[in-house]
Amino acid sequence: MEKITVPLRGEFIELNQLLKIAGVCDSGGAGKMIVATGDVTVDGQQELRKTAKIRAGQVVQIGDIRITVTE
Repeated sequence: MEKITVPLRGEFIELNQLLKIAGVCDSGGAGKMIVATGDVTVDGQQELRKTAKIRAGQVVQIGDIRITVTE
């Protein structure tokens, strides 16, 4: 499993932008398409909201990629 840590620069980051910053996709639009497939989980729960607010301490997973958001 690939583990990625992304430091947060503000209060939150939108899920599609997090996928872009983590290098999972090339753009926020591509991130939205990935979320729409239903393959993304946030803290173990399926997330279908493309611009869900992800905050420090949350874990996003897609396939074998695990993204941890830190302060």
